[in-house]
Amino acid sequence: MKYEEIRSYRDQQIPAVINDHFKLNLLHDRVITKVIDLSVNRIEVRNGPPPCSFSFFVMGSAGRFEQSIWSDQDHGIIYEQQSDEIKDYFLDLGKEISEGLQIAGYDYCDGAVMSSKPLWCKSLSEWQQQLSRWIQDSTWESIRQLLIFIDGRSMYGEEKYIEDLKHLVYQSIHNGPLLKRVLTNTLHLKKGMGVLGQVLVETHGPHAGLLNIKETALFPYVNAARLLAIKENITDTSTLLRLDSIPDRLIKTSTKELYKQQFLKLLNYRLAHCDNKNYESGHYLRIGTLSKMQKNEVKEILKNGLALYRFVKNLVEKVDNHGDE
Repeated sequence: MKYEEIRSYRDQQIPAVINDHFKLNLLHDRVITKVIDLSVNRIEVRNGPPPCSFSFFVMGSAGRFEQSIWSDQDHGIIYEQQSDEIKDYFLDLGKEISEGLQIAGYDYCDGAVMSSKPLWCKSLSEWQQQLSRWIQDSTWESIRQLLIFIDGRSMYGEEKYIEDLKHLVYQSIHNGPLLKRVLTNTLHLKKGMGVLGQVLVETHGPHAGLLNIKETALFPYVNAARLLAIKENITDTSTLLRLDSIPDRLIKTSTKELYKQQFLKLLNYRLAHCDNKNYESGHYLRIGTLSKMQKNEVKEILKNGLALYRFVKNLVEKVDNHGDE
């Protein structure tokens, strides 16, 4: 099999799942897994079998099971043992997977969050050290990298590696306490609604007249659910599963259901009403083509996302000031 054949498979299957968030993301998982399998086989032919057990994991929207029609790459590798030869082996594998994913329709990550880069391809002990450094540094950039890692989901190999590392991160954040520092990293949210209740669209550039739903609508839900996951030691990565796992003592069941319904509606609006010609255009909603009822629904989604984020912000600030309950 070739990567081009996997791309053909993806293109053939996309029309059947283009309007269903869950089926679409299951397709992405199948395509990514096909690429990994082919990459592992090619590296085995070239360099021999893997020198030790490892895990390949995805992050970003793939890690959260929240990809749209197009998606870029965010992934890493954790391998068990450490040596220069082993490092070279897995960096070569990471490069092969990155190239395969690019051919299969997944753009390279602009921020270089890929297993072909040494920062995201390390032994288990090196990952422990790196995560500890990020926590100790507590700079905006190191916290950003921690948050990227926390959305990681194993796609191949030893799933336990990333779960154990996440628990290490959560424990360290709680012992810090660093939760408020993590909150600060996610405070900048693009306003989606004006003081008069109007939807705020882009005023210039290629997306003028469109609503940036990634920054105005998705981020409040995603960031709030991730913060709650850290606080409650929840290792689920999808926003829907994170919300579902929040204890009732924090958010009652009916309110959680509302937030989940609103977030799922948002994901479906993205599929139905964004251009989706490429990765970037899939983040901009054609608000002008919506009916009055749909516009009101989008406003409700925006309001509820902001309400959830403000609730979590207040909760984190309270915990940081007075200690956990």
